[in-house]
Amino acid sequence: MKMKGMVISAGVLLVLVGFLYWSNHHMPEDAAAKTSSDTAPKILSLNDGDITKVDLKKKTGEEVVLAKNASGKWEMTEPKQLPVDQDAVGSMISTLSSLNSDRLVEAKSTNLAQYGLTQPALTVTITKKDGKTQELLIGDDTPTGSAAYAKLETDPRIFTLATYNKTSIDKSPKDLRDKRLLTVDSDKITRLELIDQTKGKAADIEFGRDKDSWQIVKPKPLRADGLQVEELLRKVKDAKMDTSVSDEDAKKAAAAFASGTPVAIVKVTDPSGTQELQVRKNKDDYYAKSSVLEGVYKVSNDLGTGVDKSLDDFRNKKLFDFGFTDPNKIEMQDGAESYVFTKSGEDWTSNGKKMDVTSVQAFLDKLRDLSASKFVDTGFTTPAITITVTSNDGKRVEKVLISKAGDKSVAKRENEPAQYELDSKTVDDLEKSASDVKPAQAAKKK
Repeated sequence: MKMKGMVISAGVLLVLVGFLYWSNHHMPEDAAAKTSSDTAPKILSLNDGDITKVDLKKKTGEEVVLAKNASGKWEMTEPKQLPVDQDAVGSMISTLSSLNSDRLVEAKSTNLAQYGLTQPALTVTITKKDGKTQELLIGDDTPTGSAAYAKLETDPRIFTLATYNKTSIDKSPKDLRDKRLLTVDSDKITRLELIDQTKGKAADIEFGRDKDSWQIVKPKPLRADGLQVEELLRKVKDAKMDTSVSDEDAKKAAAAFASGTPVAIVKVTDPSGTQELQVRKNKDDYYAKSSVLEGVYKVSNDLGTGVDKSLDDFRNKKLFDFGFTDPNKIEMQDGAESYVFTKSGEDWTSNGKKMDVTSVQAFLDKLRDLSASKFVDTGFTTPAITITVTSNDGKRVEKVLISKAGDKSVAKRENEPAQYELDSKTVDDLEKSASDVKPAQAAKKK
């Protein structure tokens, strides 16, 4: 009986030893999470700026090669030359350059096959600017599926690599390519053209940018509503391809574009040149074709309606440009009535008297909001009201002339041909707010 008990004990001991050996080689992730930080060393520690090329080769044969060009930008060279999403590639490079393991599995393995590392699912070859390379092998998933086995080709150690890190590295051409339909540098755009193809609007439009200010250049020089131009530009810049569509859906999009109704052509120019986006409508959907990408892509209705605009949609309807900063001086001649308000520090004065700030501000708000109800080509006659606003410490002087003819008022900015029709109530409210400006009340003596 004693001998039998010893045999059983020995058998149990062998089972325990075998289990410990297996667990040391195939520790589940929940156990790995409990290990100390010194058992989870870094796999790679590189300087992002030193990496010049990354080759991602899958066991299936698919290969993606990324390389920095002469200007220091990333581009795809395999499976074909394509521009890439710089942010997406940058994120992958950041993961690779400081790659942490979940845990160390073995300090020196003699059987890579058990981890799927003799024929890795993914081989990542990193080339540095000194010409040296590092090769990362990513093998099978661990039993619980929350990590994968990994090693460096020149390092005998076996690690587990968290799934989220593997996902950040294991990218396809669709994941990394630049999905923008226009790839111009948005900060360096100097010209934006909107060519009407519906034949329902009067003219094509060209916008020019001077620093951060937009102006209408064609069909004639006009003040532009910068917010509307920027909104158009945003919609165009945000237009992207959907890389998840099937080949059949891509063919349907091409057919819909070919038979669709032309809406507009958008041309955008930066120092690298001019790119073009054609937009067409088919039933209730919009499709676009880019000059820098192959294929046709379905785009949002927001883009479609955004490019289907007339000249007046982009004109600046406001009569004054002084914006949200208070001017230094306001002068208004309204028939026999004359008003002059000057700002000094936080105070407004008129004829040497301190004026009530609230009433001046109400008048200022009316001037700031003075806008056209519509644009007209004729109608301006003899000025009934003349308003001069001086701002930016005297560097900007804006003069607006308003004529009245019956129940209509038409305004012009001095030395500009454009005419702005104003609602009569708007003009009445402006006149009233000027007459309502009053002196400040003297502080009561105690």
